[in-house]
Amino acid sequence: GARTDQVEAAGPIGARVCEIHTVPYAHAFHPRGRDAEAPAVVREFETIRQAADAIRALGMRFNGGHALYYFNVQPVAALPGIRELHIGHAIVSRAVFVGMREAVREMKRLIREGADGART
Repeated sequence: GARTDQVEAAGPIGARVCEIHTVPYAHAFHPRGRDAEAPAVVREFETIRQAADAIRALGMRFNGGHALYYFNVQPVAALPGIRELHIGHAIVSRAVFVGMREAVREMKRLIREGADGART
């Protein structure tokens, strides 16, 4: 797919880090009632997974983010080798209701659960 082509182009120019843009996955996820098994969601997640595999195969650091939030972050956090998730907007938006400390605590818990689930 297009993301894999972009990843494969980044390797030869010496990129050390590659971040997967997760907006298409997030945009497929929300309108389908947060159904992680909806065909469009599965398709977008598979694109992310393939790009992640290519990033790791080329020896680059694998990061991801953009439009991730409390209901869709765990599958991405569970991907092998992911090093960073960039999730600013969701945390700040949640903080309006529960405060920044709690918003960060909730997101960290979800990320850890996703990563732990990938190891079991």
